[in-house]
Amino acid sequence: MTETFDVDLAAAEHDFGMRVYPADDPTGGMLVWLHGGAFMFGTLDMPEADQVGRRLSATGTTVVSVDYILAPLDALAALPPAPSEEQMPTPEQMRAEAEAAGPRARFPVASLQVVAAFDWAVANAQRFHADPSMVALGGASAGGNLAAGAALRMRDRAETMPSALALVYPVLHSPLPAVDEELKALLVGLPSFLSFPPEMTVAINHNYLGQSADIEGYAFPGGRDLKGMPPTLIVNAERDRLRASGELFGAELDAAGVDVRVIRERGAKHGFLNTIGDPAAERTLTLLTDIAAGARLARDGPSAP
Repeated sequence: MTETFDVDLAAAEHDFGMRVYPADDPTGGMLVWLHGGAFMFGTLDMPEADQVGRRLSATGTTVVSVDYILAPLDALAALPPAPSEEQMPTPEQMRAEAEAAGPRARFPVASLQVVAAFDWAVANAQRFHADPSMVALGGASAGGNLAAGAALRMRDRAETMPSALALVYPVLHSPLPAVDEELKALLVGLPSFLSFPPEMTVAINHNYLGQSADIEGYAFPGGRDLKGMPPTLIVNAERDRLRASGELFGAELDAAGVDVRVIRERGAKHGFLNTIGDPAAERTLTLLTDIAAGARLARDGPSAP
């Protein structure tokens, strides 16, 4: 595999970094990718970031993984501890790791950094034997939120747009849409850490937004005017409260005339890209490879396999 390398950039008066995974045998595609972590957590080394970069670069897509600035830790108290069987860090462990992350900032800093990262990728695409018109944008969970919000920003500035948008178990609405009885039943038995009770998501979203008013909808693009957005793939975990947001966003895109495909990974829980070898992760990595390589989405509205 080609060696990765890091790039330092600045946007919105804050420094941030990126890790580039050059394609071994370039097929012309490029993906700017954003990890999740409730806006407060996450690193370029977590599987949700590193696995995507390594797997896609091995199949011909150069990946730019963005180390965007994280939000303050004020909402940490709202996070319940993760049970040991989930192999997730406790809030105390997350705080210890996150305190080493350096400066923090609320919206819109990370959102503006994503746009800067995308612009860097377009400007440097040919350096990696990629087509500047085939630079896709995507992310998981909070990263999916940032990707969708940045795409909306780029639509409004009427300049270069992503060739496609790839959102994996994203959070796109604040507050989250209501959960129907089918999804409610699937959430039974999940630890609070993975079931996202309303009080938890409200605290996380408020922590990210702070006192800023989301007038333009860039912080939470669900429910906004979505005309002109890029073709979009949405992959939801079936046993995930955020699925309601992903599915509603897919319907909103379809109503706006945007090419969209919505996948429901049966039986999967939130965060499955962080588990190496997970069947849902393997299928999603294939979908990301196809989207980054320029596979077209038929505008047949949301669907589930």
